[in-house]
Amino acid sequence: MSQHSSLKSSTSAVGAKRSVLKRGERIKLLKSRGLWKEGRAYTNLPKTKPAA
Repeated sequence: MSQHSSLKSSTSAVGAKRSVLKRGERIKLLKSRGLWKEGRAYTNLPKTKPAA
C-alpha cells in the first residue's frame, strides 16, 4: 500500500531542522548549558528547545 501524497513531507530533506530532540541529544544539550547533574536519572528530563 502506498502513502497518500498529502502525507509526504517536503521537509524530509537532509539537514532539515527538527523541533524534537532525542534523549541523548537533550542530555548533551543540558550538559553544554550546565544544567545536567551527574548521577541524575535519564528519564523525566526537563523540556529543552533545540540550539538555534
